[in-house]
Amino acid sequence: MNNIIVSERDQKFVLYEMLDIEKELCAEERFNHVSRDLIDMSLEVAGKLAMEEVYPANTEADREGCRLENGSVIVPKCFKRLVKLVNEGAWQLMSVSQEAGGQGMPYLIQNAVNEGFIHNFSLVAYIFLSIGAGHLVEKYGTEEQQRKYMDRMYAGEWGGTMALTEPDAGSDVGSLKTKAVRQPDGTYRISGSKIFITGGDSDLYANIVHPVLARIEGDPAGTKGISIFLVPKYLVNDDGSLGRRNDYSISAIEHKMGLRGSATCAISFGDNGDCYAEILGQERKGMKIMFQLMNEARIGVGLQGLGTASAAYLHALNYANERLQGADIRNFFNPDAPRSPIIAHPDVRRMLLWMKSQVEGMRALTYFCSLCYDKKEAGGDDGKWSALLDLLTPVCKAYCTDIGFRITETAIQVYGGYGYCQDYPVEQFLRDLKIGSIYEGTNGIQALDLVGRKLSQNQGKGMVLLIAEMKAALERYGATGAMKDCAGELGAAIDHLAATAAFFGKCAKEGKFLVPVSNAYPFLMM
Repeated sequence: MNNIIVSERDQKFVLYEMLDIEKELCAEERFNHVSRDLIDMSLEVAGKLAMEEVYPANTEADREGCRLENGSVIVPKCFKRLVKLVNEGAWQLMSVSQEAGGQGMPYLIQNAVNEGFIHNFSLVAYIFLSIGAGHLVEKYGTEEQQRKYMDRMYAGEWGGTMALTEPDAGSDVGSLKTKAVRQPDGTYRISGSKIFITGGDSDLYANIVHPVLARIEGDPAGTKGISIFLVPKYLVNDDGSLGRRNDYSISAIEHKMGLRGSATCAISFGDNGDCYAEILGQERKGMKIMFQLMNEARIGVGLQGLGTASAAYLHALNYANERLQGADIRNFFNPDAPRSPIIAHPDVRRMLLWMKSQVEGMRALTYFCSLCYDKKEAGGDDGKWSALLDLLTPVCKAYCTDIGFRITETAIQVYGGYGYCQDYPVEQFLRDLKIGSIYEGTNGIQALDLVGRKLSQNQGKGMVLLIAEMKAALERYGATGAMKDCAGELGAAIDHLAATAAFFGKCAKEGKFLVPVSNAYPFLMM
């Protein structure tokens, strides 16, 4: 069977030909230990692991699901072996800094590898969030917190989450009610409720560390008064051993349309007034710190859209090559004509070509955002790569999840009635990906972030740079071969995009802010 998860050939085209990472990344001092041979080997081994282990577990986990027993979550059995394999291969540590015990690979290569795993997001969500929460501790925690929590999280021994959402506040994070009370020893006691916490509990890890947004008693309302705290499932003794269970409870796990192997939990903190917490970073800087994790997660959700869509497309392509139905259109009225694979039928080809073009565009966008992150971390860019990354993060998240969902829908259409049945995996791809447009900030919120904040940030630097990059590419390639035919149309589209952005800026200056706000989502998709 062909690889029906990810096309390594298409990955390498974006990495080496489009983005030219040997020049753009491997030559950077930060990444000069990374070679093409190392990257190719990583992609090859990861692809084999994805096909042989991660992919088969997706259906098994969907059917087994999670369950809550005696206040603890039991996850699908197959996940325990997979987490062990990931830890043994140190796949979760590829882009973690060498100083923190990782491999120091580019974030781009980590995401290229993850593209093959991420169709099974129920599994990788536990791993991703643990590393993401560990990265928060690495960046903002004290030396003591890094040794106490980060080391074990990076090693894959302890898990992590992102505890933001509350029942009444939803996406309006500034309205949260979770409260923190300072103690004489400098620690805090947390009380309140959080919902929709991905991986909120599991039996995969000996301990779980929750970064929790809360307001210190007496601090101002709104997002400016929010701090962030580390709340472990089990308190940690001075010698590193685990102490008592912290005072919080898993009150429920959600029964969902998809991602059934992922435990989405409701958590009640401080039922008995003794939920231990440590502040992370400075007081009232919670949103700034959490956005570190959220922005990484938004690129990750864009990657989820890409990875699931890629798998759905390749499954549909494989099926269309094998499924015999009807005669070739040129012999349609010949009753003796041999049955043809459905890929020969024009409408099926139309669907497959649309899916392929969208998957390739999503890969280019997601990988380019990852490259921007790496170039920003490498430094010395006068803010160019930061500006591009800030601008494109909401676009990556929203576009890849919305279009990715439509690709899974089209894959079902290619299969016909069989695609609607659980005998084939494409219906699960659709169910699993639907949440992508909702969590980590709905796609409507991503559009508002784009036009309300990112478009005007630093005097519109990101948009100016993006348009310049587009025009430079058009000038470089527009006169070559088959590109001549579409160069004029593409140039007009770039000019239209720039003019719309300028018009939105004019509206904002004139107080007509409802114009860009009302058209934010179509602009993001443009």
